[in-house]
Amino acid sequence: MRKLTKTEIKATILIFVVVLVVTLYNMGLALRRSRDAQRRADIGAISDALGRFYTDHGFFPPSDNGKIKICEGSNFEEVYSDMSDDPVFDRNKFFSGLRGCNWGEDVFEDLLGGGQDYLSTIPADPRQDMGFEYLYLSDTAYFQLFSALEGGKNEDTYNLGVVGRNLLCGKHVCSFGKSFSDIPLDISIEEFRKKLEELRRGSQN
Repeated sequence: MRKLTKTEIKATILIFVVVLVVTLYNMGLALRRSRDAQRRADIGAISDALGRFYTDHGFFPPSDNGKIKICEGSNFEEVYSDMSDDPVFDRNKFFSGLRGCNWGEDVFEDLLGGGQDYLSTIPADPRQDMGFEYLYLSDTAYFQLFSALEGGKNEDTYNLGVVGRNLLCGKHVCSFGKSFSDIPLDISIEEFRKKLEELRRGSQN
Protein backbone atom coordinates (compact mmCIF):
# COMPACT_ATOMS: atom_id res chain seq x y z
CA MET A 1 0.00 0.00 0.00
CA ARG A 2 1.43 3.34 -1.08
CA LYS A 3 2.09 5.89 1.63
CA LEU A 4 0.45 9.28 1.28
CA THR A 5 2.69 12.14 0.42
CA LYS A 6 2.88 15.21 2.64
CA THR A 7 0.82 17.13 0.10
CA GLU A 8 -1.88 14.45 0.09
CA ILE A 9 -1.93 14.36 3.90
CA LYS A 10 -2.33 18.13 4.06
CA ALA A 11 -5.10 18.00 1.45
CA THR A 12 -6.91 15.23 3.41
CA ILE A 13 -6.66 17.19 6.67
CA LEU A 14 -7.90 20.34 4.94
CA ILE A 15 -10.92 18.48 3.52
CA PHE A 16 -11.68 17.02 6.95
CA VAL A 17 -11.48 20.46 8.60
CA VAL A 18 -13.73 22.02 5.97
CA VAL A 19 -16.32 19.24 6.35
CA LEU A 20 -16.17 19.57 10.14
CA VAL A 21 -16.60 23.36 10.04
CA VAL A 22 -19.54 23.13 7.64
CA THR A 23 -21.16 20.39 9.74
CA LEU A 24 -20.77 22.36 12.97
CA TYR A 25 -22.12 25.51 11.30
CA ASN A 26 -25.19 23.70 9.98
CA MET A 27 -25.78 22.09 13.38
CA GLY A 28 -25.53 25.48 15.08
CA LEU A 29 -27.90 27.00 12.53
CA ALA A 30 -30.43 24.19 13.03
CA LEU A 31 -30.26 24.55 16.82
CA ARG A 32 -30.67 28.32 16.61
CA ARG A 33 -33.70 27.96 14.35
CA SER A 34 -35.13 25.39 16.73
CA ARG A 35 -34.74 27.77 19.68
CA ASP A 36 -36.42 30.62 17.77
CA ALA A 37 -39.27 28.27 16.83
CA GLN A 38 -39.60 27.36 20.51
CA ARG A 39 -39.76 31.05 21.41
CA ARG A 40 -42.61 31.63 18.98
CA ALA A 41 -44.44 28.57 20.33
CA ASP A 42 -43.94 29.72 23.93
CA ILE A 43 -45.20 33.23 23.19
CA GLY A 44 -48.23 31.71 21.49
CA ALA A 45 -48.96 29.40 24.44
CA ILE A 46 -48.62 32.19 26.99
CA SER A 47 -50.80 34.48 24.86
CA ASP A 48 -53.50 31.79 24.62
CA ALA A 49 -53.40 31.28 28.42
CA LEU A 50 -53.76 35.01 28.99
CA GLY A 51 -56.73 35.02 26.62
CA ARG A 52 -58.44 32.25 28.61
CA PHE A 53 -57.79 34.15 31.85
CA TYR A 54 -59.35 37.27 30.31
CA THR A 55 -62.40 35.30 29.17
CA ASP A 56 -62.88 33.96 32.71
CA HIS A 57 -62.23 37.17 34.65
CA GLY A 58 -62.53 40.16 32.34
CA PHE A 59 -59.01 41.51 32.75
CA PHE A 60 -55.39 40.52 32.23
CA PRO A 61 -52.87 40.06 35.03
CA PRO A 62 -50.80 43.23 35.51
CA SER A 63 -47.10 43.23 34.69
CA ASP A 64 -44.35 43.44 37.29
CA ASN A 65 -40.82 44.14 36.02
CA GLY A 66 -41.63 42.38 32.77
CA LYS A 67 -43.23 39.37 34.44
CA ILE A 68 -46.85 38.21 34.68
CA LYS A 69 -48.07 39.26 38.13
CA ILE A 70 -50.40 36.37 38.89
CA CYS A 71 -48.51 34.22 41.43
CA GLU A 72 -49.15 34.18 45.16
CA GLY A 73 -47.13 36.73 47.11
CA SER A 74 -46.03 36.27 50.71
CA ASN A 75 -49.21 38.01 51.92
CA PHE A 76 -51.64 36.39 49.50
CA GLU A 77 -53.57 34.32 52.07
CA GLU A 78 -54.06 37.38 54.27
CA VAL A 79 -55.23 39.53 51.36
CA TYR A 80 -57.51 36.84 49.95
CA SER A 81 -59.08 36.23 53.36
CA ASP A 82 -59.68 39.94 53.83
CA MET A 83 -61.32 40.13 50.40
CA SER A 84 -64.01 37.65 51.46
CA ASP A 85 -65.66 40.41 53.50
CA ASP A 86 -65.73 42.89 50.61
CA PRO A 87 -69.15 43.39 48.98
CA VAL A 88 -67.51 44.01 45.61
CA PHE A 89 -64.38 42.44 44.14
CA ASP A 90 -61.47 44.85 44.63
CA ARG A 91 -59.05 44.17 41.81
CA ASN A 92 -56.30 46.37 43.23
CA LYS A 93 -56.50 44.65 46.59
CA PHE A 94 -56.21 41.30 44.83
CA PHE A 95 -53.13 42.53 42.95
CA SER A 96 -51.52 43.61 46.23
CA GLY A 97 -51.28 39.96 47.28
CA LEU A 98 -49.55 38.87 44.08
CA ARG A 99 -45.99 38.80 42.75
CA GLY A 100 -44.44 38.43 39.32
CA CYS A 101 -44.23 34.79 38.27
CA ASN A 102 -40.81 33.34 37.51
CA TRP A 103 -40.37 32.17 33.94
CA GLY A 104 -39.82 28.43 33.72
CA GLU A 105 -40.70 27.82 37.38
CA ASP A 106 -44.16 29.00 38.38
CA VAL A 107 -47.63 27.77 37.48
CA PHE A 108 -50.18 30.09 35.89
CA GLU A 109 -52.98 29.24 38.30
CA ASP A 110 -56.60 30.33 38.44
CA LEU A 111 -56.31 32.00 41.84
CA LEU A 112 -59.81 33.44 41.59
CA GLY A 113 -61.97 30.69 40.16
CA GLY A 114 -60.33 27.55 41.50
CA GLY A 115 -60.44 26.04 38.03
CA GLN A 116 -57.76 24.32 36.01
CA ASP A 117 -54.32 25.85 35.66
CA TYR A 118 -53.88 28.00 32.58
CA LEU A 119 -50.27 26.79 32.23
CA SER A 120 -48.68 24.02 34.28
CA THR A 121 -45.40 25.94 33.96
CA ILE A 122 -45.00 29.40 32.48
CA PRO A 123 -42.35 28.84 29.78
CA ALA A 124 -38.88 30.33 30.00
CA ASP A 125 -36.72 31.35 27.06
CA PRO A 126 -34.63 28.34 25.93
CA ARG A 127 -31.51 30.40 26.59
CA GLN A 128 -32.53 32.04 29.82
CA ASP A 129 -29.15 31.08 31.28
CA MET A 130 -27.52 33.28 28.62
CA GLY A 131 -29.53 36.40 29.38
CA PHE A 132 -32.57 35.82 27.14
CA GLU A 133 -35.96 36.40 28.81
CA TYR A 134 -39.54 36.94 27.75
CA LEU A 135 -41.07 40.35 28.46
CA TYR A 136 -44.68 40.95 29.50
CA LEU A 137 -46.30 44.39 29.57
CA SER A 138 -49.91 44.94 30.62
CA ASP A 139 -52.28 47.56 32.02
CA THR A 140 -54.90 44.80 32.68
CA ALA A 141 -56.97 45.89 29.64
CA TYR A 142 -54.31 45.07 27.05
CA PHE A 143 -51.06 43.15 26.98
CA GLN A 144 -47.92 42.89 24.87
CA LEU A 145 -45.60 39.90 25.06
CA PHE A 146 -42.10 39.87 23.60
CA SER A 147 -39.02 37.74 22.97
CA ALA A 148 -35.60 38.22 21.37
CA LEU A 149 -34.95 36.05 18.32
CA GLU A 150 -31.38 34.82 17.87
CA GLY A 151 -31.80 34.70 14.10
CA GLY A 152 -32.37 38.43 13.87
CA LYS A 153 -33.36 39.69 10.42
CA ASN A 154 -33.01 36.15 9.06
CA GLU A 155 -36.23 35.17 10.84
CA ASP A 156 -39.52 35.77 9.00
CA THR A 157 -41.15 36.95 12.25
CA TYR A 158 -38.41 39.48 13.04
CA ASN A 159 -40.25 42.74 13.75
CA LEU A 160 -38.40 45.99 13.02
CA GLY A 161 -41.12 47.96 14.80
CA VAL A 162 -40.47 46.02 18.00
CA VAL A 163 -36.71 46.42 17.62
CA GLY A 164 -37.20 50.16 17.21
CA ARG A 165 -38.67 50.41 20.71
CA ASN A 166 -35.39 49.10 22.13
CA LEU A 167 -37.15 46.99 24.76
CA LEU A 168 -34.94 44.53 26.58
CA CYS A 169 -35.86 40.86 26.71
CA GLY A 170 -33.34 40.10 29.42
CA LYS A 171 -30.01 41.36 28.09
CA HIS A 172 -31.10 41.34 24.45
CA VAL A 173 -33.28 43.68 22.40
CA CYS A 174 -36.76 42.27 21.82
CA SER A 175 -37.52 41.51 18.18
CA PHE A 176 -40.77 39.49 18.15
CA GLY A 177 -44.05 39.78 19.97
CA LYS A 178 -47.79 39.16 20.28
CA SER A 179 -50.49 41.35 21.73
CA PHE A 180 -54.12 41.32 22.77
CA SER A 181 -56.46 41.93 19.85
CA ASP A 182 -53.42 42.57 17.65
CA ILE A 183 -52.79 46.06 19.05
CA PRO A 184 -49.63 47.55 17.52
CA LEU A 185 -46.35 46.24 18.87
CA ASP A 186 -44.28 49.20 17.70
CA ILE A 187 -45.86 51.56 20.26
CA SER A 188 -46.53 51.27 23.98
CA ILE A 189 -49.93 50.43 25.43
CA GLU A 190 -50.09 53.98 26.80
CA GLU A 191 -49.51 55.43 23.32
CA PHE A 192 -52.15 53.10 21.89
CA ARG A 193 -54.66 54.30 24.49
CA LYS A 194 -53.90 57.94 23.62
CA LYS A 195 -54.51 57.23 19.93
CA LEU A 196 -57.84 55.57 20.77
CA GLU A 197 -58.83 58.62 22.82
CA GLU A 198 -57.85 60.97 19.99
CA LEU A 199 -59.95 58.94 17.56
CA ARG A 200 -62.86 58.99 19.98
CA ARG A 201 -62.65 62.76 20.36
CA GLY A 202 -62.33 63.22 16.63
CA SER A 203 -65.47 61.18 15.97
CA GLN A 204 -67.41 63.38 18.43
CA ASN A 205 -66.42 66.64 16.72
